[in-house]
Amino acid sequence: MLKVAIIGTGNISTRHIGAYLTFPERCKIVALCDIFPEKAEAKKAEFGLKDAKVCASHRELLDDPEIDLVSVCTPPYVHAEIAVDFLRAGKNVIVEKPMAASLEECDQILAAERESGKTLSVIAQNRFTNPYMHLKAILDGGKLGKIVHAQVDSYWWRGHCYYDLWWRGSWEKEGGGCTLNHAVHHIDMLGWMMGLPESVTAVLSNASHDNAEVEDISIAAMRYPGGALAQVTSSVIHHGEEQQVIFQTERARVSAPWKVYASLSKENGFPYRNEALEAELQADYDALPDLPYTGHTAQIDNVMTAIETGTRPFIDGVSGRRTIEIITAIYKSGFEGRTVALPLQLDDPFYTVGGILKNVRHFYEKSASVENLADSGITVGGDGK
Repeated sequence: MLKVAIIGTGNISTRHIGAYLTFPERCKIVALCDIFPEKAEAKKAEFGLKDAKVCASHRELLDDPEIDLVSVCTPPYVHAEIAVDFLRAGKNVIVEKPMAASLEECDQILAAERESGKTLSVIAQNRFTNPYMHLKAILDGGKLGKIVHAQVDSYWWRGHCYYDLWWRGSWEKEGGGCTLNHAVHHIDMLGWMMGLPESVTAVLSNASHDNAEVEDISIAAMRYPGGALAQVTSSVIHHGEEQQVIFQTERARVSAPWKVYASLSKENGFPYRNEALEAELQADYDALPDLPYTGHTAQIDNVMTAIETGTRPFIDGVSGRRTIEIITAIYKSGFEGRTVALPLQLDDPFYTVGGILKNVRHFYEKSASVENLADSGITVGGDGK
Protein backbone atom coordinates (compact mmCIF):
# COMPACT_ATOMS: atom_id res chain seq x y z
CA MET A 1 0.00 0.00 0.00
CA LEU A 2 1.29 3.43 -0.94
CA LYS A 3 1.59 5.95 1.90
CA VAL A 4 0.75 9.47 0.72
CA ALA A 5 1.55 13.00 1.89
CA ILE A 6 -0.37 16.09 0.75
CA ILE A 7 1.76 19.27 0.70
CA GLY A 8 -0.44 22.37 0.64
CA THR A 9 -4.05 22.03 1.77
CA GLY A 10 -5.77 24.84 -0.14
CA ASN A 11 -8.60 24.47 -2.62
CA ILE A 12 -6.99 22.06 -5.07
CA SER A 13 -5.87 19.62 -2.37
CA THR A 14 -9.51 18.56 -2.06
CA ARG A 15 -9.29 16.98 -5.54
CA HIS A 16 -6.16 15.03 -4.59
CA ILE A 17 -7.52 13.87 -1.25
CA GLY A 18 -10.77 12.74 -2.83
CA ALA A 19 -8.89 10.87 -5.54
CA TYR A 20 -6.70 8.97 -3.07
CA LEU A 21 -9.72 8.08 -0.95
CA THR A 22 -11.26 6.43 -4.03
CA PHE A 23 -8.60 3.69 -3.73
CA PRO A 24 -8.46 2.72 -0.03
CA GLU A 25 -7.05 -0.71 -0.84
CA ARG A 26 -4.05 0.83 -2.66
CA CYS A 27 -3.10 3.95 -0.69
CA LYS A 28 -3.46 5.80 2.60
CA ILE A 29 -2.96 9.50 3.35
CA VAL A 30 -0.53 9.63 6.28
CA ALA A 31 0.48 13.31 6.33
CA LEU A 32 -0.94 16.77 5.60
CA CYS A 33 1.35 19.79 5.43
CA ASP A 34 0.60 23.50 5.15
CA ILE A 35 2.33 26.70 6.25
CA PHE A 36 -1.01 27.42 7.91
CA PRO A 37 -1.35 24.20 9.96
CA GLU A 38 -4.93 25.03 10.91
CA LYS A 39 -5.88 24.57 7.24
CA ALA A 40 -4.32 21.11 7.29
CA GLU A 41 -6.17 20.30 10.51
CA ALA A 42 -9.43 21.40 8.89
CA LYS A 43 -8.84 19.11 5.89
CA LYS A 44 -7.95 16.27 8.24
CA ALA A 45 -11.25 16.70 10.04
CA GLU A 46 -13.28 17.25 6.85
CA PHE A 47 -12.11 13.97 5.30
CA GLY A 48 -11.84 11.92 8.50
CA LEU A 49 -8.10 11.37 8.16
CA LYS A 50 -7.70 10.61 11.87
CA ASP A 51 -4.29 8.92 11.55
CA ALA A 52 -2.69 11.60 9.35
CA LYS A 53 0.20 13.62 10.74
CA VAL A 54 -0.09 17.43 10.41
CA CYS A 55 2.97 19.66 10.00
CA ALA A 56 3.90 23.19 8.88
CA SER A 57 6.99 22.41 6.75
CA HIS A 58 7.53 19.78 4.08
CA ARG A 59 11.06 19.31 5.43
CA GLU A 60 9.60 17.56 8.46
CA LEU A 61 8.51 14.73 6.13
CA LEU A 62 11.60 14.25 3.96
CA ASP A 63 13.11 11.55 6.16
CA ASP A 64 9.82 9.82 6.96
CA PRO A 65 10.32 6.22 5.78
CA GLU A 66 6.56 5.66 5.62
CA ILE A 67 5.93 8.13 2.80
CA ASP A 68 6.02 6.72 -0.74
CA LEU A 69 4.14 9.34 -2.76
CA VAL A 70 3.73 13.10 -2.38
CA SER A 71 1.14 15.43 -3.95
CA VAL A 72 2.48 18.99 -4.22
CA CYS A 73 -0.55 21.31 -4.06
CA THR A 74 1.18 24.54 -3.05
CA PRO A 75 1.43 27.89 -4.90
CA PRO A 76 3.65 27.55 -7.99
CA TYR A 77 6.68 29.45 -6.69
CA VAL A 78 7.64 26.59 -4.36
CA HIS A 79 6.76 23.65 -6.63
CA ALA A 80 10.37 23.11 -7.69
CA GLU A 81 11.91 23.30 -4.23
CA ILE A 82 9.42 20.86 -2.74
CA ALA A 83 9.44 18.43 -5.69
CA VAL A 84 13.25 18.35 -5.83
CA ASP A 85 13.54 17.83 -2.07
CA PHE A 86 11.15 14.87 -2.07
CA LEU A 87 12.62 13.24 -5.19
CA ARG A 88 16.09 13.44 -3.66
CA ALA A 89 14.64 11.94 -0.49
CA GLY A 90 13.49 8.93 -2.53
CA LYS A 91 9.79 9.77 -2.77
CA ASN A 92 7.55 9.64 -5.85
CA VAL A 93 6.02 13.03 -6.67
CA ILE A 94 2.89 14.43 -8.30
CA VAL A 95 3.12 18.19 -8.93
CA GLU A 96 0.03 20.32 -9.46
CA LYS A 97 -0.09 22.55 -12.51
CA PRO A 98 1.89 24.54 -13.47
CA MET A 99 4.97 22.33 -13.10
CA ALA A 100 7.19 25.22 -11.96
CA ALA A 101 7.74 28.95 -12.30
CA SER A 102 10.48 28.68 -14.95
CA LEU A 103 12.14 26.31 -17.39
CA GLU A 104 15.23 26.28 -15.19
CA GLU A 105 13.14 24.98 -12.30
CA CYS A 106 11.51 22.39 -14.58
CA ASP A 107 14.97 21.17 -15.52
CA GLN A 108 15.97 20.98 -11.86
CA ILE A 109 12.95 18.77 -11.15
CA LEU A 110 13.71 16.55 -14.17
CA ALA A 111 17.34 16.19 -13.05
CA ALA A 112 16.21 15.15 -9.57
CA GLU A 113 13.84 12.60 -11.11
CA ARG A 114 16.65 11.08 -13.21
CA GLU A 115 19.03 10.97 -10.26
CA SER A 116 16.47 9.40 -7.91
CA GLY A 117 14.91 6.88 -10.29
CA LYS A 118 11.53 7.77 -8.81
CA THR A 119 8.27 8.55 -10.59
CA LEU A 120 7.27 12.14 -11.42
CA SER A 121 3.98 13.32 -12.89
CA VAL A 122 2.57 16.80 -13.52
CA ILE A 123 -1.16 17.31 -13.15
CA ALA A 124 -3.03 17.83 -16.42
CA GLN A 125 -6.30 16.24 -15.37
CA ASN A 126 -8.32 17.48 -18.33
CA ARG A 127 -6.53 14.97 -20.57
CA PHE A 128 -8.22 12.31 -18.46
CA THR A 129 -11.73 13.11 -19.70
CA ASN A 130 -13.68 11.22 -22.32
CA PRO A 131 -14.09 14.08 -24.82
CA TYR A 132 -10.39 14.99 -24.90
CA MET A 133 -9.14 11.40 -24.84
CA HIS A 134 -11.58 10.50 -27.61
CA LEU A 135 -10.62 13.58 -29.64
CA LYS A 136 -6.97 12.56 -29.45
CA ALA A 137 -7.86 9.05 -30.64
CA ILE A 138 -9.76 10.46 -33.63
CA LEU A 139 -6.86 12.78 -34.54
CA ASP A 140 -4.47 9.82 -34.36
CA GLY A 141 -6.80 7.52 -36.29
CA GLY A 142 -5.43 8.40 -39.74
CA LYS A 143 -8.69 9.47 -41.39
CA LEU A 144 -8.31 13.25 -41.01
CA GLY A 145 -4.97 14.00 -42.62
CA LYS A 146 -2.69 16.57 -41.08
CA ILE A 147 -3.81 19.34 -38.72
CA VAL A 148 -3.78 22.73 -40.46
CA HIS A 149 -5.24 24.98 -37.74
CA ALA A 150 -6.03 24.77 -34.04
CA GLN A 151 -8.20 27.11 -31.98
CA VAL A 152 -7.92 27.03 -28.20
CA ASP A 153 -10.42 29.07 -26.21
CA SER A 154 -9.54 28.95 -22.52
CA TYR A 155 -12.31 31.22 -21.29
CA TRP A 156 -12.70 31.67 -17.52
CA TRP A 157 -14.11 34.38 -15.28
CA ARG A 158 -12.74 35.47 -11.92
CA GLY A 159 -14.00 38.28 -9.72
CA HIS A 160 -11.84 41.18 -8.61
CA CYS A 161 -11.29 39.75 -5.10
CA TYR A 162 -9.86 36.52 -6.56
CA TYR A 163 -6.47 38.24 -6.69
CA ASP A 164 -6.66 39.45 -3.09
CA LEU A 165 -5.33 36.06 -1.92
CA TRP A 166 -1.79 36.62 -0.68
CA TRP A 167 0.03 34.67 -3.41
CA ARG A 168 -2.23 35.26 -6.40
CA GLY A 169 -1.65 38.04 -8.90
CA SER A 170 2.07 38.29 -8.11
CA TRP A 171 4.77 37.47 -10.66
CA GLU A 172 7.01 36.26 -7.84
CA LYS A 173 4.48 34.01 -6.10
CA GLU A 174 1.99 32.92 -8.79
CA GLY A 175 4.48 33.06 -11.65
CA GLY A 176 1.99 34.58 -14.09
CA GLY A 177 -1.68 35.15 -14.71
CA CYS A 178 -4.35 33.30 -16.63
CA THR A 179 -1.94 32.00 -19.29
CA LEU A 180 0.09 30.06 -16.73
CA ASN A 181 -2.56 29.18 -14.19
CA HIS A 182 -5.77 28.68 -16.19
CA ALA A 183 -4.97 28.07 -19.86
CA VAL A 184 -2.21 25.69 -18.76
CA HIS A 185 -4.76 22.86 -19.12
CA HIS A 186 -5.53 23.63 -22.74
CA ILE A 187 -1.97 24.58 -23.68
CA ASP A 188 -0.97 21.17 -22.33
CA MET A 189 -3.53 19.54 -24.62
CA LEU A 190 -2.31 21.56 -27.59
CA GLY A 191 1.24 20.35 -26.93
CA TRP A 192 -0.03 16.79 -26.51
CA MET A 193 -1.83 16.87 -29.83
CA MET A 194 0.51 19.05 -31.94
CA GLY A 195 3.88 19.15 -30.21
CA LEU A 196 6.08 22.23 -29.78
CA PRO A 197 5.48 25.13 -32.20
CA GLU A 198 8.42 26.65 -34.02
CA SER A 199 7.41 30.24 -33.19
CA VAL A 200 4.99 32.22 -31.01
CA THR A 201 3.60 35.74 -31.33
CA ALA A 202 1.51 37.08 -28.45
CA VAL A 203 -0.13 40.10 -26.85
CA LEU A 204 -0.96 40.43 -23.14
CA SER A 205 -3.16 42.74 -21.10
CA ASN A 206 -4.85 43.23 -17.75
CA ALA A 207 -8.32 44.54 -18.54
CA SER A 208 -10.32 43.93 -15.34
CA HIS A 209 -8.12 43.27 -12.29
CA ASP A 210 -6.26 46.36 -11.10
CA ASN A 211 -5.23 44.52 -7.91
CA ALA A 212 -2.94 42.13 -9.83
CA GLU A 213 0.49 42.50 -11.39
CA VAL A 214 -0.19 39.78 -13.95
CA GLU A 215 -2.21 39.48 -17.14
CA ASP A 216 -5.89 38.57 -17.13
CA ILE A 217 -6.01 37.97 -20.90
CA SER A 218 -3.51 36.91 -23.55
CA ILE A 219 -3.87 36.05 -27.23
CA ALA A 220 -1.18 34.02 -28.97
CA ALA A 221 -0.57 32.83 -32.52
CA MET A 222 1.69 29.83 -33.07
CA ARG A 223 3.34 28.47 -36.19
CA TYR A 224 4.26 24.80 -36.56
CA PRO A 225 6.65 22.98 -38.89
CA GLY A 226 4.77 22.33 -42.12
CA GLY A 227 2.77 25.56 -41.95
CA ALA A 228 -0.02 24.79 -39.48
CA LEU A 229 -1.15 27.62 -37.21
CA ALA A 230 -2.76 27.71 -33.77
CA GLN A 231 -4.48 30.51 -31.90
CA VAL A 232 -4.76 30.46 -28.12
CA THR A 233 -6.87 32.84 -26.04
CA SER A 234 -6.25 32.68 -22.29
CA SER A 235 -8.69 34.68 -20.18
CA VAL A 236 -10.27 35.19 -16.77
CA ILE A 237 -12.57 37.95 -18.07
CA HIS A 238 -14.96 35.79 -20.14
CA HIS A 239 -18.35 35.27 -18.52
CA GLY A 240 -19.52 31.67 -18.58
CA GLU A 241 -16.14 29.90 -18.37
CA GLU A 242 -16.51 28.21 -21.76
CA GLN A 243 -13.54 26.22 -22.97
CA GLN A 244 -13.05 24.49 -26.30
CA VAL A 245 -10.31 23.06 -28.50
CA ILE A 246 -11.01 22.94 -32.24
CA PHE A 247 -8.86 21.31 -34.92
CA GLN A 248 -9.21 21.98 -38.61
CA THR A 249 -7.58 19.15 -40.55
CA GLU A 250 -7.20 18.40 -44.23
CA ARG A 251 -10.48 16.46 -44.32
CA ALA A 252 -12.68 17.62 -41.41
CA ARG A 253 -13.21 19.82 -38.38
CA VAL A 254 -13.27 18.06 -34.99
CA SER A 255 -13.36 19.45 -31.48
CA ALA A 256 -13.99 19.12 -27.78
CA PRO A 257 -16.82 19.67 -27.01
CA TRP A 258 -17.35 17.11 -29.77
CA LYS A 259 -18.48 18.34 -33.13
CA VAL A 260 -17.56 17.05 -36.57
CA TYR A 261 -17.97 18.76 -39.93
CA ALA A 262 -16.35 17.65 -43.19
CA SER A 263 -16.19 19.36 -46.58
CA LEU A 264 -15.44 18.31 -50.13
CA SER A 265 -14.70 20.57 -53.07
CA LYS A 266 -17.02 21.24 -55.97
CA GLU A 267 -15.47 21.68 -59.42
CA ASN A 268 -15.32 25.45 -58.81
CA GLY A 269 -13.61 25.11 -55.42
CA PHE A 270 -16.67 25.86 -53.29
CA PRO A 271 -17.58 23.35 -50.57
CA TYR A 272 -20.24 20.74 -50.13
CA ARG A 273 -20.73 18.60 -47.08
CA ASN A 274 -18.97 15.23 -46.81
CA GLU A 275 -21.71 13.46 -44.88
CA ALA A 276 -20.17 10.02 -45.42
CA LEU A 277 -16.92 10.98 -43.67
CA GLU A 278 -18.85 12.71 -40.90
CA ALA A 279 -20.89 9.56 -40.29
CA GLU A 280 -17.74 7.42 -40.27
CA LEU A 281 -15.95 9.71 -37.80
CA GLN A 282 -19.05 9.89 -35.60
CA ALA A 283 -19.25 6.09 -35.53
CA ASP A 284 -15.57 5.87 -34.62
CA TYR A 285 -16.09 8.43 -31.84
CA ASP A 286 -19.17 6.67 -30.46
CA ALA A 287 -17.34 3.33 -30.40
CA LEU A 288 -14.55 4.59 -28.13
CA PRO A 289 -14.84 3.25 -24.56
CA ASP A 290 -15.38 5.59 -21.65
CA LEU A 291 -12.61 5.98 -19.09
CA PRO A 292 -13.14 4.10 -15.81
CA TYR A 293 -12.18 7.27 -13.91
CA THR A 294 -11.82 10.89 -14.96
CA GLY A 295 -10.00 14.04 -13.86
CA HIS A 296 -7.65 13.99 -10.87
CA THR A 297 -8.91 10.55 -9.85
CA ALA A 298 -7.92 9.09 -13.21
CA GLN A 299 -4.50 10.72 -13.23
CA ILE A 300 -3.70 9.66 -9.68
CA ASP A 301 -4.85 6.13 -10.52
CA ASN A 302 -2.49 6.19 -13.51
CA VAL A 303 0.45 7.42 -11.42
CA MET A 304 -0.11 4.80 -8.73
CA THR A 305 -0.29 2.10 -11.41
CA ALA A 306 3.02 3.36 -12.83
CA ILE A 307 4.64 3.12 -9.39
CA GLU A 308 3.15 -0.31 -8.75
CA THR A 309 4.24 -1.74 -12.14
CA GLY A 310 7.50 0.13 -12.72
CA THR A 311 6.19 1.86 -15.84
CA ARG A 312 6.04 5.52 -16.89
CA PRO A 313 3.00 7.64 -16.03
CA PHE A 314 0.87 8.89 -18.92
CA ILE A 315 1.78 12.52 -18.12
CA ASP A 316 5.42 12.90 -17.13
CA GLY A 317 7.76 15.78 -16.36
CA VAL A 318 8.82 16.18 -19.98
CA SER A 319 5.18 16.90 -20.90
CA GLY A 320 4.95 19.36 -18.02
CA ARG A 321 8.09 21.16 -19.18
CA ARG A 322 6.83 21.44 -22.77
CA THR A 323 3.73 23.24 -21.51
CA ILE A 324 5.86 25.67 -19.50
CA GLU A 325 8.05 26.30 -22.56
CA ILE A 326 5.04 27.30 -24.68
CA ILE A 327 3.71 29.55 -21.91
CA THR A 328 7.15 31.11 -21.37
CA ALA A 329 7.32 31.87 -25.09
CA ILE A 330 3.93 33.61 -24.86
CA TYR A 331 5.24 35.81 -22.04
CA LYS A 332 8.51 36.51 -23.82
CA SER A 333 6.76 37.47 -27.04
CA GLY A 334 4.14 39.59 -25.27
CA PHE A 335 6.62 41.58 -23.23
CA GLU A 336 9.30 41.90 -25.91
CA GLY A 337 6.76 42.74 -28.61
CA ARG A 338 8.13 40.32 -31.19
CA THR A 339 7.85 36.80 -32.55
CA VAL A 340 9.80 34.27 -30.48
CA ALA A 341 11.47 31.16 -31.92
CA LEU A 342 11.32 27.80 -30.14
CA PRO A 343 12.89 25.95 -28.46
CA LEU A 344 14.09 28.57 -25.98
CA GLN A 345 17.78 28.44 -25.16
CA LEU A 346 19.40 28.04 -21.75
CA ASP A 347 20.88 31.55 -21.94
CA ASP A 348 17.51 33.16 -22.69
CA PRO A 349 16.60 35.75 -20.03
CA PHE A 350 13.18 34.09 -19.65
CA TYR A 351 14.79 30.72 -18.79
CA THR A 352 15.14 31.62 -15.10
CA VAL A 353 12.77 33.03 -12.50
CA GLY A 354 15.12 35.95 -11.98
CA GLY A 355 15.15 36.71 -15.69
CA ILE A 356 11.37 36.53 -15.90
CA LEU A 357 10.91 38.88 -12.95
CA LYS A 358 13.36 41.34 -14.50
CA ASN A 359 11.69 41.36 -17.92
CA VAL A 360 7.95 41.17 -17.28
CA ARG A 361 5.71 44.19 -16.78
CA HIS A 362 3.58 44.87 -13.73
CA PHE A 363 0.21 45.82 -15.18
CA TYR A 364 -0.82 46.97 -11.69
CA GLU A 365 0.45 46.50 -8.15
CA LYS A 366 -1.26 44.19 -5.68
CA SER A 367 -3.54 46.20 -3.43
CA ALA A 368 -4.60 43.47 -0.99
CA SER A 369 -3.06 40.39 0.60
CA VAL A 370 -5.44 38.20 2.58
CA GLU A 371 -4.47 34.84 4.04
CA ASN A 372 -7.53 32.88 2.96
CA LEU A 373 -10.54 33.15 0.69
CA ALA A 374 -13.65 30.98 0.80
CA ASP A 375 -12.82 27.32 0.22
CA SER A 376 -15.92 26.32 -1.73
CA GLY A 377 -17.26 26.15 -5.25
CA ILE A 378 -13.93 26.14 -7.10
CA THR A 379 -13.86 25.29 -10.79
CA VAL A 380 -10.99 23.42 -12.40
CA GLY A 381 -12.00 23.53 -16.05
CA GLY A 382 -14.66 22.09 -18.28
CA ASP A 383 -14.52 18.41 -19.17
CA GLY A 384 -15.00 19.07 -22.87
CA LYS A 385 -18.63 17.95 -23.07
